[in-house]
Amino acid sequence: MNLAGITTQQEKTSTYHFITRWLVEATCAEVYRTLETTQDLSRWWPSVYLDVKQLEKGQPGGVGKLVELYTKGFLPYTLKWKFRVTHTHFPHGFSLEAIGDFAGTGEWTFKQTSDEQCEVVYDWRISAEKPLLKKLSWLLRPLFAANHLWAMRKGEESLKLELRRRKTDSEAERAALPKPPGPTFPHNLTNNKIL
Repeated sequence: MNLAGITTQQEKTSTYHFITRWLVEATCAEVYRTLETTQDLSRWWPSVYLDVKQLEKGQPGGVGKLVELYTKGFLPYTLKWKFRVTHTHFPHGFSLEAIGDFAGTGEWTFKQTSDEQCEVVYDWRISAEKPLLKKLSWLLRPLFAANHLWAMRKGEESLKLELRRRKTDSEAERAALPKPPGPTFPHNLTNNKIL
C-alpha cells in the first residue's frame, strides 16, 4: 500500500478550523466595541476588509445583526460573504454564523489578563464555498491556510493601531500613528467599494 497517497477526510473536504490568539493593550470592552462596529472594519483593517455593509441592525445588543463583506488575504482572489451575529456576551465576546463564499461559525472571546491587557481568541470553523476554493482545497489547503494566518496577523497589527488611535486625544498624535496595512496587489490599486 502506498501511504503517500492517503489523505484524511478533512483534507478531502473544504472545511477549515482556525484558532487565533492575540494579546492587546486594552480592556475587553474596548476590544468588543471596536470589533462590533462593523462599518469601521474597512477603515482600520483594510488589508482584509475591502468593503463592509450592515444589512440589518439586529436586536439591542447586536444579536441578529447581518453584515455583508467583501474580503481578501494576500492571495489575489476575493470573497463575498455575510455574517449574522448569533450570540453576544458583552464584554466577553460574541458568536456569528457565516454564509456565502464562507459557511460556518466564528466565535470571538475576550479575557482580561491584567488591568491593561486583553487576550483575544477567534475560533473560526468554516467551509470554503467559493467554487475555486472548494475545488482546490485538496491541493492548496496549506496555501489557503497561510492566507488566513496572514489575514489574522494583519488584523492583530491593525487592531493594536486602532486601539491606540481611539485612546489618543491629540489630533496631531493620531495623525502621527502609522496607517494600518493595506490590501495586497491588485486591490491596493482600486477603491474596492462594491457593496
